[in-house]
Amino acid sequence: MTVRQAFYSEANYKGFLKEYDEVIEFCKSNTFQSGSPQQEAALRARHLKDLLLDRILACYTAGGAIAALIPLLETLVEKYEISQKASAVYEQLPNISPLAIDDWLDQYEECVQVIGLCILLHRIDLLKRLVTLIDQAGYTGDDALYEDLLRKVLPDRHDVDRWYHDVYTPLIQAIYANTKAQSSKLLGDYCEQWYPAFPHAPWHDTHLQGDCGSYVGYWALEAGAIAFLYDIDDSNIDHMVYPKDLVNCARGIAH
Repeated sequence: MTVRQAFYSEANYKGFLKEYDEVIEFCKSNTFQSGSPQQEAALRARHLKDLLLDRILACYTAGGAIAALIPLLETLVEKYEISQKASAVYEQLPNISPLAIDDWLDQYEECVQVIGLCILLHRIDLLKRLVTLIDQAGYTGDDALYEDLLRKVLPDRHDVDRWYHDVYTPLIQAIYANTKAQSSKLLGDYCEQWYPAFPHAPWHDTHLQGDCGSYVGYWALEAGAIAFLYDIDDSNIDHMVYPKDLVNCARGIAH
């Protein structure tokens, strides 16, 4: 495999897979520190969901085949459903979202990353399941990027002119720019400012930890999904965080 980001190494990936297997085994016979069985179940479900998302990103960053992401994505959406159910019991909120996309920037980014994966891998069936969990918590029709990602592939979405987080402004503007050249520039601008916009995200600067660190890749997957959905020219975009081969694969399947 040829790595897709320069910071990643074969040692990074092998170390991650080893730790991944160890954590899965550990979770089979150990419980999370918690105040109740309901809290333990919620913590466990969230941790296993996070771990699997990391595995998907690590696989892609390490240069794994794009087709290998599909079964992992199928399981990931199931993990979101399990996490939502466990959180609903613990918090006593039946329609709680597995991600607080209005309050927490890194959780919003996780949301649009996974939506982007569903779109670029042409798994609209999985997208519907994920979006149901978010919609039922009251997020429908409240954020422009969320809706713009969905309205090309799902029925009855909304056209809104507001969004939760300023970092996404260039990406949203890329959809509505007056010219194709402007759209391309804004897409590039978004990629340029993407990483610096997340200084408090748990994954920020993990590439500095070395071969034994928790770095699994930095990917603006939502940028690729927008370029694919709205036919934005990305031929001049060569930024590390832009998943160009995933977009090209999506376009090849579509045509």
